[in-house]
Amino acid sequence: MLMIAAILIPVAAGIAISAIPMEDRMRKALYACSVLLTDAVAAFAAMGGETLRLSELSEGVAIIFRADTLGRCFLAVTILLYTSVLFYSFEYMKMEERIPTFYAFYLISMGALIAECFAGNLVTMYLCFEFLTLTSMPLVLHERTKEAVAAGLKYLFYSVAGAMMGLLAIFFVYHFAKDPELFIYGGFLDPSKYTGAETVLLAAVLAGIVGFGAKAGMYPLHGWLPTAHPIAPAPASALLSAMIAKGGVLAVIRLVYFSVGDQLLRGTWAQLAWMCLATLTILMGSTMAFGEENLKKRLAYSTVSQISYIMLSLSLLTDAGLRGGLLHVFSHACAKGCLFLVAGVFIYKLRIRRVTELMGIGRTMPLTLACFTLASISLVGIPPMGGFTSKWAIATAAMDSGAGVFAVLGPVVLLISALLTAGYLLPVMVDGYFPGMVTGYEDDEKAEPNALMLIPMFILCAGSLLVGVFGSSFMGGLVF
Repeated sequence: MLMIAAILIPVAAGIAISAIPMEDRMRKALYACSVLLTDAVAAFAAMGGETLRLSELSEGVAIIFRADTLGRCFLAVTILLYTSVLFYSFEYMKMEERIPTFYAFYLISMGALIAECFAGNLVTMYLCFEFLTLTSMPLVLHERTKEAVAAGLKYLFYSVAGAMMGLLAIFFVYHFAKDPELFIYGGFLDPSKYTGAETVLLAAVLAGIVGFGAKAGMYPLHGWLPTAHPIAPAPASALLSAMIAKGGVLAVIRLVYFSVGDQLLRGTWAQLAWMCLATLTILMGSTMAFGEENLKKRLAYSTVSQISYIMLSLSLLTDAGLRGGLLHVFSHACAKGCLFLVAGVFIYKLRIRRVTELMGIGRTMPLTLACFTLASISLVGIPPMGGFTSKWAIATAAMDSGAGVFAVLGPVVLLISALLTAGYLLPVMVDGYFPGMVTGYEDDEKAEPNALMLIPMFILCAGSLLVGVFGSSFMGGLVF
């Protein structure tokens, strides 16, 4: 029952602590204790490896939770991001209103994401995926301005529309399944059932990939990211980009690798379409980020591009491609989470949102800019940071995949995107270290945030470095 406790503790705590009147300091202490308790219970549940069958919705359709290798990987990133961002948010949210409401949905969405990590079959995963959408949407429209409400609704519509496409795929998978009760690496379809209907099945699976890919920002359902991220508070933006969007990646992996099976799609038009969409998204996201002046919106377009690295790696339909994609899940989560937290510091301390206003920022915020620098070089793919290791893994997986032109085109696209990434991130770093004035501050006045904001950024930078140094060895030892 530890898995259920790990899901329910943050949900119950978020509702209860936010609803009961109390002093702000006590409320924050209870939020922190709840998240740390959730971390511990979730970790113990993941190590236990139990399978829990809750109920049967209909014949052959049950609600099942199970701890497996893939779920543990995403759970580890969830724990790291939600815990780090929580402590950062205690300082940042002082500038916001309706703080208890924010933390209520913060903790509830944590429970929803943990539930998706522990989902044992497609139906359970789908329900958790939808619950994650509904509970994370209030984080986007938190400010309740006209723009925030529009952004939240756009996120909701895109995600729900994508989920409906995913549900279509689930219908077909269950229809052609041998035994869909639990995820099985390699799939559980019965060839005798889908023989003669391969085209329909492939079309349904591709619809599911595109649908679940909406939360991950894959073209053509990517539009919510650059709309939602600049509007949401910085802690919410960090979670949306670094972790909640990965809920779509997890759903795609579960559908393709653990339900349908990579063998069915390999060499088909569906794989080709998936590769084309992922490649197009990488280039489009990088190009759009290059010309964007709003820092958070630039980072949002960057997320569109960077998460599609994962989708491209997954579309190779090889074991190496899956491992390379998972490695980029870790490296991108640490780097992009840190970058959004840095952007939040600029907003919180200086009310700066545009890139052109950051000239000379290193003189007043040297530690903050150092975090921005480390996270940026990771996204660009400069060793020894995690971005280099994960992109190397994806490029080598592409060249070894036998995927025709994409065996060459994949690495080429990664290099072009890396150059564009360097073009929209490194100038911010260089300009920040150049002499210049920051509005409202003298040359010798420091504007560094306090430890609550700095330490989470340091932790994420350290995480990115650890992925770069040890990531390949760790992924090589995983058994699915």
